Amino acid sequence: MKLRPVALGLSIGVLWGVMMFLTTWLSYFTGYAKLFLEMFTGIYPGYTITPLGSLLALLYGFIDGFVFGAVTGWLYNRFSKGSRAQI
Repeated sequence: MKLRPVALGLSIGVLWGVMMFLTTWLSYFTGYAKLFLEMFTGIYPGYTITPLGSLLALLYGFIDGFVFGAVTGWLYNRFSKGSRAQI
């Protein structure tokens, strides 16, 4: 079975971006996951736990998730070419 790297990238990108967006809003109002999100202030330039930061997190999360998903799909396809063993 081959994976479609772009489709996988889009799927993971959307999920990670929306998760970052929603978690930022949740943390902004309740403090939930504040320590988790503060870790991303050092990874995503300009990101803060604010409403404006949630939009930046959506963008960064989508890009980050897309690259991760596309590379994962591409690597899976490359590695699975040589292993056709029946289980």
